[in-house]
Amino acid sequence: MKIAIIGAGNMGGATARGLAQGTRVAPGDICVSNPSQGKLEALKADFPAMRVTNDNRECVRGADLVILAVKPWKMEEVITEIRDELDYGTVSVASMAGGLGTEAVSRMLDRGDGAVLPPVFYLIPNTAIAVRQSMTFISGVRASREMEQWMVQAFGELGDAMWVEERLMGAGMALASCGIAYAMRYVRAATEGGVELGMYARDAQRIVTQTLKGAVALLQANQSHPEQEIDKVTTPGGITIRGLNAMEQAGFTNSVVQGLKASKTT
Repeated sequence: MKIAIIGAGNMGGATARGLAQGTRVAPGDICVSNPSQGKLEALKADFPAMRVTNDNRECVRGADLVILAVKPWKMEEVITEIRDELDYGTVSVASMAGGLGTEAVSRMLDRGDGAVLPPVFYLIPNTAIAVRQSMTFISGVRASREMEQWMVQAFGELGDAMWVEERLMGAGMALASCGIAYAMRYVRAATEGGVELGMYARDAQRIVTQTLKGAVALLQANQSHPEQEIDKVTTPGGITIRGLNAMEQAGFTNSVVQGLKASKTT
């Protein structure tokens, strides 16, 4: 599988690094294109076999999968530039631009010559892809079952990946892409609470982050409902239930739900 990634920014560069460290793609089968040289040089230093270039058209020639890791407002310009280099009979195209689904990208790929359009994927990771811990959502059109499975397996090596109906992409972005910020805000709030309780900030943050890791590990290992794990640490008249009830009185659950609903794209 030969992969071309257009854009070496936060998402494109992290995707290139993650795929190069996985089992599905050899670094020598990855080409990354970017207008500025610095990010390409950093990739090349870490993965000497990886191809890097400033020429988008050169990068996509012969690619089996083209990943477009560019801003939404740059997408049409980039697709117009590269589409004549793509073999629509063999290539698949994936967009990482939030809000630009398969229909919009397919329309941009239409060369007006009656050619059957290639498979198009809508691919939304979150920023934890940089440490291979992303929650990535994938949907697509015109793709074979084998290609769908390959995408889920390849991006599953960069954390976890889930095939979803495209109508659920907005919900996925609210939960996972925006959700990174919401989790960080909890860490910040809990750290500030720890300082008020007498901890140094660095110690409080260390405690909070390890506690979150432990909570996630319990849910994953036990495949349990969160309330089951909560019940294990709430005793009648105890301090945990008092804390939980105080948070709920302040609107904890409702705030989270309202935040998710507010950040869901249409």
